Amino acid sequence: MATALEWLEGARPRTLPAAVAPVAVGAGLGAWADAFDGVRVLLALVVSIALQVGVNYANDYSDGVKGTDAARVGPVRLVGQGLAPAARVRRAALLAFAVAAVAGLVLVAATGQWWLLAIGAASIAAAWLYTGGPRPYGYAGLGEVFVFVFFGLVPVVGTAYVQTLTITAPDIVASVGVGLLACAILITNNLRDIAGDTVVGKITLAVRLGDPRTRTLYAVVVGIAVLVPVAVAILTSPWVAGACLTGMLAVRPVRAVIGGASGPALVPALKQTGLLLLVYGLVLGGLLALA
Repeated sequence: MATALEWLEGARPRTLPAAVAPVAVGAGLGAWADAFDGVRVLLALVVSIALQVGVNYANDYSDGVKGTDAARVGPVRLVGQGLAPAARVRRAALLAFAVAAVAGLVLVAATGQWWLLAIGAASIAAAWLYTGGPRPYGYAGLGEVFVFVFFGLVPVVGTAYVQTLTITAPDIVASVGVGLLACAILITNNLRDIAGDTVVGKITLAVRLGDPRTRTLYAVVVGIAVLVPVAVAILTSPWVAGACLTGMLAVRPVRAVIGGASGPALVPALKQTGLLLLVYGLVLGGLLALA
């Protein structure tokens, strides 16, 4: 039976920067437009975090029952390691999705924009179908595409929209940087797991590209992301370009990835990429608010 600490580790708290950063940027965009609404931002944050936890438990469940977590390096796998029954992990995922749905419903009601329910439903579906369902897209090399959309474009633009009730060019451009760094986390994770995923038939983008090209992709994605604030600054305020300085946090993980780190040696790079995303989101959002 899994302990409380193992359940917490199974929720993969180190992935939460991917939930916090886009909301921080969206909040900054709302403030820049003189429309900041703390209550709506808080609700958006609850939705984002609950979805992140839900997708982590859902992946644990789906990969566990498929047997693809049997020889995986990294965080605790509740089902794959036999720490918790698959049904309980599935219930934990559904509970997290329910929290996201309730918070999202309150947020939609507050804005009166009921079409947003479709976006919420699509987000939950994407979270479940990443590794779940008969044809999981995470097993077909499409994980990065959906991460870019649902951890970049949707939460950044969505958080800004529920405050301003409009979509602007800065919203979309800012979401690109966040989405790319969220993809960088997944790229690092899948680079680490190429060998194991290949054996069990999980054809991620990293498996399709192979080791060398995946490492190059990581560096390119991170490099573009840290330059995105320049484009945002052109559309908003020159001060926003200061977010590019967060690129200093990219030096160590990029050096590790390009330098050939593999297996457990990539775990620090994974953590550092998550930290980069969190700081990037907070700084970009903060500079937008100050602008």
